[in-house]
Amino acid sequence: MPLDPKTIWLLAGVLLILLEFAAPGVIIVFFGLGAVITSLTTWADLTTGLGSQFTVFSISSVVLLFGLRRFVKQWFVGNSRDINGGDDDFIGREARVITSLPGLGGPGKVEIKGANWNARSEVAVPAGATVIIERREGLTFHVRPRL
Repeated sequence: MPLDPKTIWLLAGVLLILLEFAAPGVIIVFFGLGAVITSLTTWADLTTGLGSQFTVFSISSVVLLFGLRRFVKQWFVGNSRDINGGDDDFIGREARVITSLPGLGGPGKVEIKGANWNARSEVAVPAGATVIIERREGLTFHVRPRL
């Protein structure tokens, strides 16, 4: 049973929309919507030739991508303006020193929640000691010895 163009475009659209779940990034879904729009225009006999179908697909996909991506992405990804919002989980918590901290802001390593992190301390701290996390800058914790 041969498939007509409107069915092919519809199946391609649904496949691309579903593919967004495997490769998140909120991009592929707009090409899927472009294919669905092309299917609808083909069904309405507005795009009968392959060239006009690809034109509608290209234009609608690009317009949807650039016109709606920032709004749709917020639904799926959320608002991430505060990039340090998760720091509250670490600040004030204890960590174990893995690699001694030489002090004066020198680098070392600490373990917290089963993961090793870069750390710095103004005071020298030997390996095996317990420290308190004061703040985080990027992937580095600034710590102080536990009193």
